[in-house]
Amino acid sequence: MHCLITARQYLKRLVLIIIAIGFMGVASPAKAMELNQTGGLSKELEQQVLEIIRQHPEVILESVENYRQAQERQQRQQQAEFLQAIKNNPQPFIRSSPTRGAIDPKLLIIEFSDFQCPYCARVHDTLDHFMALHGDAVTLVYKHFPLYQIHPQAMAAARAAWAANRQGKFWPYHDALFAQQDQLSEDLYIQLAADLDLDLEQFNRSRESEMAIASINQDMQLAEELGIAGTPFFVINGEAVSGAIQESFLEEKLDSVY
Repeated sequence: MHCLITARQYLKRLVLIIIAIGFMGVASPAKAMELNQTGGLSKELEQQVLEIIRQHPEVILESVENYRQAQERQQRQQQAEFLQAIKNNPQPFIRSSPTRGAIDPKLLIIEFSDFQCPYCARVHDTLDHFMALHGDAVTLVYKHFPLYQIHPQAMAAARAAWAANRQGKFWPYHDALFAQQDQLSEDLYIQLAADLDLDLEQFNRSRESEMAIASINQDMQLAEELGIAGTPFFVINGEAVSGAIQESFLEEKLDSVY
């Protein structure tokens, strides 16, 4: 509660300063910074600014809308630059991520996924069948994007899968997590590791390691730079595709490169 109140007070002061500058020319940018740091808007000036807001609310709305549009344009530009960079040279973005399929693919699919996301589980079956048919022409790369804010087991599952990858068993572990998505838990992570004959001591060390956290965070940072807000999300030969794609869509993409 205290942090929320402090944030609101700060925002109110900052908005008043910005409006004062815009409407009344009361300060240079340097002076605005000084005012913000000291909280130095007089009561009289604050009342004048509030009166301007009451008389011209449409200006505030227009400013907010302009800011939103500018942010969206910037995000689209940033995403386009990243996608082009991935298309030109994907390896720096793939790094050591789990990969399956062709060594020299016609179609490169980079998947951002969450083991607790129901749509990711749905598309998992689609991808599994597609790769079974076209694994000699397609490469699939898995990137962790656990939406831990809404999926409480997503991060733990990602770390467990990362640990399985350290022992060369990512894909069977990945498949098992999606097959038993409704049972994600500490007990399941251990049981799956045992079922796959993993070294359990090493498995537990790996999933609790700083390296696991850093690697998953790298994937999440890449997702953020691409402007990804949800899962599943794909980069297919440099093109951004969001949502639970159909196999027919993938077939069309593959056909288009022949």
